[in-house]
Amino acid sequence: MDTPAEKTQVAWQPLTPQGVAAFARGPLRRLFLVQLIFALLAAATAVWSLHHAWFPVFEQAISQLPPQGQIRFSKLDWRGDSPARLAENPLLAFSVDLTHSRQARSPAHVQVEFGQYDVRIFSLFGFLQGRYPPGWRMAFNRVELEPWWGAWVPELLACAAGSVLAGLIVIWAILATLHSLPAWLIGFFANRDLSLGGSWRLSGAALLPGALFLTAAIFLYGLGLLDLVRLLVAAGAHLVIGWVYLVVSPLALPRYPGVSGAKRNPFAREAPRPAQPAGEPPHAGTNETGS
Repeated sequence: MDTPAEKTQVAWQPLTPQGVAAFARGPLRRLFLVQLIFALLAAATAVWSLHHAWFPVFEQAISQLPPQGQIRFSKLDWRGDSPARLAENPLLAFSVDLTHSRQARSPAHVQVEFGQYDVRIFSLFGFLQGRYPPGWRMAFNRVELEPWWGAWVPELLACAAGSVLAGLIVIWAILATLHSLPAWLIGFFANRDLSLGGSWRLSGAALLPGALFLTAAIFLYGLGLLDLVRLLVAAGAHLVIGWVYLVVSPLALPRYPGVSGAKRNPFAREAPRPAQPAGEPPHAGTNETGS
C-alpha cells in the first residue's frame, strides 16, 4: 500500500512555529498579504497613539500661548510669564523657561522646554539641546499656530501612517534577506526540506509575531500604561521573539525526502541471524551456488 502524501498546511497565520513554517512552502503573494495586514495594524496603532496621547498636548500648549510672539534671529520673543508650563500629560509636556531655571520641570516621559536662545528636550535618558537657527522665523503665538495646527493634523497623521507602513515593509524585506541564510542552515543541518527561497519567506513570516508584540506595546504606551523605558525594552524584546521563531520554525518543516527519522546506533551490535536448518531450501531472493 502506498504511503499517503503529507497534507501541506496553508500559510495564513504566523503566530505559531508551524504557521510560520507553512510560509516556506506557500506563495510569495500570501506572505506579502499577511505582512501588509500586520503593517496596517501597526500603522493604525501608531497613528491612534499619536492622536490619543501626544496631539492633545500640542493643542493645549498652542491654546496657552499669548496672542503675540515668535522665534526670530535665533531668539524667542516671549510675551508671557516665565517659567510657565503650557501643557502636559504623563507622556509629553511643553514649557517655557527663558533661563532654564529648572522651575518648570515636569515628570512626563518627554518634556520640551523653550528657552530664550535654545530648546531642550528632556527624557528619562537625559536631554538634548539645540539653538534656534539664524535666519529662521517661526510663529510662537496662538493666533497663527491654531489655524496652522488644525489644517496640518490630518496630513501629519497620514504621513505618520504612510511612513510606518512603508518603513515596515522595507525593513522586513531587508531583515528577511539577512536572516534567510541562517534559517536555511538550520534547516540544512536539521535535514529539513527548505530551499533558499523558502527560507526567505519563512524569515519574513518569523518577524511578524514580534511585530504584533511591539504593536500591543505601542497601544499600551498610548494608554499611558507603559513608560518610555518599557516601550524601548519591548522594542528590543520583539527582535528576540523574531529570532526565536527563526530558530524554531524550520524544525516544524518535514524532513528532507529520503532522510529517515530514526538513525541506527553505530555502536550497537547487530544480533546474529539464526542458523538455517540443514535440508531446507534457501530463502527467496538469495542466489544459489553450485550445481
